[in-house]
Amino acid sequence: MNFVTYQQQEQVGIMTINRPQALNALNLDVLKEIEETINQIDIDTTRALIVTGAGQKSFVAGADIGQMSTMTKEEGRDWGTFGNDIFRSLETLEIPSIAAVNGFALGGGCELAMSCDIRICSDNALFGQPEVGLGITPGFGGTQRLARIIGVGKAKEMIYAAYNIKADEAYRIGLVNAVYPQAELMEQALKIANKIAKNAPIAVRASKKAINDGLQVDMDSALEIEEKLFGSCFETHDQKEGMTAFLEKRKVAEFLNK
Repeated sequence: MNFVTYQQQEQVGIMTINRPQALNALNLDVLKEIEETINQIDIDTTRALIVTGAGQKSFVAGADIGQMSTMTKEEGRDWGTFGNDIFRSLETLEIPSIAAVNGFALGGGCELAMSCDIRICSDNALFGQPEVGLGITPGFGGTQRLARIIGVGKAKEMIYAAYNIKADEAYRIGLVNAVYPQAELMEQALKIANKIAKNAPIAVRASKKAINDGLQVDMDSALEIEEKLFGSCFETHDQKEGMTAFLEKRKVAEFLNK
């Protein structure tokens, strides 16, 4: 791995895009390493994932323009498919993911952050989808996820006008959950991740799937999804221990994900 690092802190994984000399921009090699890292995460021992960027300036400043500038139509479409498949694998990863956005999150960087379940950012963060200023559309899910997260009208304004927003505006419109001083960002990300890790992993994963799958269908179908996942939690060690501990008025001994 040359451009992506991975660390394990107990039950929390930390994936860092490590190309600071290029503001962590996404080229083919970086995307391949992101894909490989995601595929190698042991979800039996990892209960939450943090995604961040190396350095103090940038989360991910976007895709590598130099690499895209000479692409044909077919190559452009293949590039979009490649990136979308990787970001979708992050979005559908069984365990929750947290984007700790530490600076520029533009183009592919904003799209990477939006592929995570939860986004928090440093006070110097900058978000945007500037692609139309380069003669292209967002290509790694930006036209779809941004509208779902912040609403259609605001998403269209940001994408059509290709303007960037600062951390406080990102918080105001719901693109991020919280803003912190940069020195505190990873501490806060770990705090959230560890809170997630303390809860029953089967229930957390089922909740993620219920939310993500349910948002794609009508309400009646969504409730059926919830009912099935709700039922799947019963007869597990986690459910038995959690409810027994509650009834016995004691702390949960351990959630084993079995």
